[in-house]
Amino acid sequence: MSAKIIDGKAVSQSIREELRTEVAALKGRGITPGLAVVIVGDDPASRVYVNNKKRACAEVGIYSEEHALPAGTRQEELLELVRRLNQDPAIHGILVQLPLPDHLDEKAVLNTIDPDKDVDGFHPVNVGRMVVGEPCFLPCTPHGVLELIRRTGIDLTGKRAVVIGRSNIVGKPVAILLLQQNATVTVCHSKTRDLPAICREADVLVAAVGRAEMVKGDWIKPGAVVIDVGVNRGGDHKLYGDVEFASASQVAGYITPVPGGVGPMTIAMLMKNTVQAAKRAHGLE
Repeated sequence: MSAKIIDGKAVSQSIREELRTEVAALKGRGITPGLAVVIVGDDPASRVYVNNKKRACAEVGIYSEEHALPAGTRQEELLELVRRLNQDPAIHGILVQLPLPDHLDEKAVLNTIDPDKDVDGFHPVNVGRMVVGEPCFLPCTPHGVLELIRRTGIDLTGKRAVVIGRSNIVGKPVAILLLQQNATVTVCHSKTRDLPAICREADVLVAAVGRAEMVKGDWIKPGAVVIDVGVNRGGDHKLYGDVEFASASQVAGYITPVPGGVGPMTIAMLMKNTVQAAKRAHGLE
């Protein structure tokens, strides 16, 4: 068996094209969705992410502005900027690029963002809404994972899903979203016993643990959907997922590559959340 590749680039491009049409229609009504991105310091990876988000905004037609602050920015200065953006009617979404420098309180900063502008889906209000199934901004990477699974056409009802990783950013929200699609979900982590045996029971396996090629082909149930969220840079400077792609792709029914799988979906879902925020702000949703 050779798995079908779930092309995250192609799916994300399709979503961007849909959003471009939607944004054009909103502009026809005098509404331009706006996203503010705040970056503190000069972390190279963060700079790449921010630049990618700016390009995506330009492609879709979203107004974007960047607030680049020096690494030594004080906590109150950052909070004051966030509060100012909360009040700006031209800004519908606020994203604070993580990680922040060590001296800043990440939780306090994220909690200061207006939940109605929290397009990353990290604010406790949006997390709570997600858990109880109320309308909210879904966190971008988990939402992208669910969309990739949906695009396979597989009905998750009654399926056994295994999520490796319990982070607040990916593992936990992915598990909740899968539960809401009526899957039976097991969350595994560093303390889980006999992880390979549990993985072999999965109709859908989501790997989000941050260890290069940890999941081997013989961990995978034949025909399973395998979503690899991991992004790990090897000693050869290449990117590797959490799943050993060469062996896993011979067993799985569907699999995402790294790069080109989940990664592009994260930014597509950020764009989607920003458009949704603009519609909500104008009573259109």
